[in-house]
Amino acid sequence: MLADPLTNKGTAFTEAERDRLGLHGLLPPHVGTLGSQIARRRRALEGMADDFHRYAFLRELQDSNEVLFHALVQSDLPRMLPLVYTPTVGEGCERFSDIWRRPRGLFLSYPNRNRIADILADPALDRVKVIVVSDGERILGLGDQGAGGMGIPIGKLALYTACAGIHPAEVLPILLDVGTDNVARREDPLYVGWRNPRIRGPEYDAFVEAFVAAVADRFPGVLLQWEDFAGRNAYDLLDRYRDRLLSFNDDIQGTAATATGTLLAAIRRTGEPLAQQRIVLFGAGAAGSGVAEMLVRAMMAAGLDEAAARSRIWAVDRDGLILSNIPRLPAQQVPLAHDPAEVTGWTLTDARIGLYDTVVNVKPTVLIGASGQMGAFGEPVVRAMAAGCAAPVIFPLSNPVSRAEAHPADLLAWTDGRALVGTGSPFGVAGVTQVNNVYIFPGVGLGALAAQASRVTDGMFMAAAETLGTLGGAADGSLLPPIEQLRAVALTIAVAVAAQAVRDSVATAPAAEMTAEAIAGRMWEAVYD
Repeated sequence: MLADPLTNKGTAFTEAERDRLGLHGLLPPHVGTLGSQIARRRRALEGMADDFHRYAFLRELQDSNEVLFHALVQSDLPRMLPLVYTPTVGEGCERFSDIWRRPRGLFLSYPNRNRIADILADPALDRVKVIVVSDGERILGLGDQGAGGMGIPIGKLALYTACAGIHPAEVLPILLDVGTDNVARREDPLYVGWRNPRIRGPEYDAFVEAFVAAVADRFPGVLLQWEDFAGRNAYDLLDRYRDRLLSFNDDIQGTAATATGTLLAAIRRTGEPLAQQRIVLFGAGAAGSGVAEMLVRAMMAAGLDEAAARSRIWAVDRDGLILSNIPRLPAQQVPLAHDPAEVTGWTLTDARIGLYDTVVNVKPTVLIGASGQMGAFGEPVVRAMAAGCAAPVIFPLSNPVSRAEAHPADLLAWTDGRALVGTGSPFGVAGVTQVNNVYIFPGVGLGALAAQASRVTDGMFMAAAETLGTLGGAADGSLLPPIEQLRAVALTIAVAVAAQAVRDSVATAPAAEMTAEAIAGRMWEAVYD
């Protein structure tokens, strides 16, 4: 009982329970409550020197007492979410091998590729309903972290429990350990992963296929979330498997829905319709391209045809403005490319059309960053945008804080306070919105499970985005509801997603199981039995 984090209560075991279970002597005589245990852990947290040590402390707490961990997180979501996930999880992944203590989730390594079904057969996994899986190659904006990428599935599933009420016994983090090209990780004597260059090509594809086949066989109806795969793999895996099992890619679809929902909230405030926005997107990898495609669909829903919608979105990547004459464009960037004839006559400062020249000529009303390039939204870029727009909408979305395209305080200063700013990580600046996927993916997952959906459709993500855009902002002027309301947000989005699953003919659950009351009844509360 004390060794299992799902049953351990620590000092909260009552005298009667200690009698019955033989716990006297193993515990101090004090009989505590969940509330007093939370207070003790909060005192310990505040006495620590930095957020990384707080992150490590919370990870150890999760591995010893799940109820207490989740009750502590839910007791103060604004304080705890940055410790459990972004931005602190970035350093947690970089230093994962330093602090690894106890197994959580599954490491499916390439040398064990023929044992996947046996590993998944463990009876302890019988209750699993949600899996978050990564191969550790593109962790936030930090790149290849190999086995350290396990910190991402662990963190995401903590948010599924905190916000969507998924029971901690029903979640499973998985790391597909196919090696790492991060030489520093491979050569670290403490590194816990497979010390091999990253497997690619047909061997990688076969390994992932074996994993998906084993998951589909072992967990019928499970929701699988792909997380932090590199751009090409992210799109390939989503396209290959989205119709074979209930799955989605949060970096592509979750980020897109969150950004779109926040933009819809912003234009409700400015009063300028979506179809009239001029959007510059900086960074067209998995996340950025996903944002662009959802914005195209949203503009089409607002009345534009596809060509007109695409004409209002200009994407800039590492080689500059994406034009159709650039050789060997990644597949996801081809639909974003503009005809070179469209830039004839532009005023340019460089032959390579970069972000600044794009902003000067397009005169965007919206600037979105998904590049992982710190400081990319510099003062000249932002002032040029502000000169042509009364209420510029600027979203530097890259995580962690060290990779953000701009500091929100600078954006407000350079626009004379006129900008509506949303950031991927929390900065603590009043009125700035945290455009965090946690506003979307817990509700999407909860709604898909409630509907017993056969697949996650684009329409379900659009329903989530549209719902988020109508929920209203916080009292400090930010565009989205306060973090304290994330469970209510997840429930509202879940109801909308389940309803859309019905419209898309992918729901199999009875209608009675998709009401707000029924879905709320599924949400686990962190209290001791």
